Amino acid sequence: MFKVLTSGYSQEFARWTDALHAAKALMPQCKSLSQDVRIYLLDELIWLYSREHKYPKYIGAGTYDRLARLFLQEAVEEEAILEETNQ
Repeated sequence: MFKVLTSGYSQEFARWTDALHAAKALMPQCKSLSQDVRIYLLDELIWLYSREHKYPKYIGAGTYDRLARLFLQEAVEEEAILEETNQ
């Protein structure tokens, strides 16, 4: 379970892709250096965006690779569902 957090917002997602889209939509709301957007996998911080850094940070060894594989897996599953509904 993924959880997206920022000041005044908290939502849980079953899919990494959905959590990432929600977090990216919240990025423009970070106006000061003290504000940030975070994504947690269970209780582990795995993604962080703040004005201090030019790009979001993936936290932890191997996290980027693990999430990239998950992103691809979710895309393949979504494509399969679309193909089934179009038949």
